[in-house]
Amino acid sequence: MIDIIFEDITHTITEVALAIVPLLVFFFVFQVFFLHLEKKRIFDILIGLVFTFVGLVLFLQGVEIGFFPAGEAIGETLGEQENTLLLLPILGFIFGVVATFAEPAIRIMNYEVEKVTAGSISKNVMLITLSLGVGLSIALSMVRIVVGFPLWYVLLPGYILAFVLVFFSSDRFISIAFDSGGVATGPMTVTFITAIFVGTASVTEGRDPLLDGFGMIALVALTPILAVLILGLLYQWKERSNS
Repeated sequence: MIDIIFEDITHTITEVALAIVPLLVFFFVFQVFFLHLEKKRIFDILIGLVFTFVGLVLFLQGVEIGFFPAGEAIGETLGEQENTLLLLPILGFIFGVVATFAEPAIRIMNYEVEKVTAGSISKNVMLITLSLGVGLSIALSMVRIVVGFPLWYVLLPGYILAFVLVFFSSDRFISIAFDSGGVATGPMTVTFITAIFVGTASVTEGRDPLLDGFGMIALVALTPILAVLILGLLYQWKERSNS
């Protein structure tokens, strides 16, 4: 078991080092010429970088030996079931909601939104809104695998609708909405859900894992934008009804 867990971990360590070392070099350059931080502060930052390095290595290694194989196995099992047109969208919606609740970046953004808005936009409301949006995108992506329609059939009208909603939604929700799309495409969605889609497409007759298994992330980036903009419309309607 230990051998499986740490299999080819040197490759993961190298990839993480290539990502973190340039940041460390930039930090020391700024420290020498601009920051001039105290030694204790530098020590704390270096300790944080060590934790970051170890955490990234463990996470990426877990993705390689756990998330990807498990996701593909689940996807292949689901793709072999009967009534996939009904089953897959329902399970996809559930996967999307659960993955969003587990997404650390979303929780951080929701906390910041609640803090900056002095609680007028609750983090729980944001979490539910984004979860429903991501769940809808995963469900649509599952329908796309079963039916086989092109990705732009959803993306083009979706982004047109988003830009139309910009002119009607509350101003404070517009920036939050477009940030939400990027935050929703975090490690849980990219690692686990993508593997499920590739596995499902690989066992679905007439589907290509490369053409049909990917593209889900684009939908995940779109639907939270629409969900938050609609939330802005609801807040706007509520404010007008109370005035």
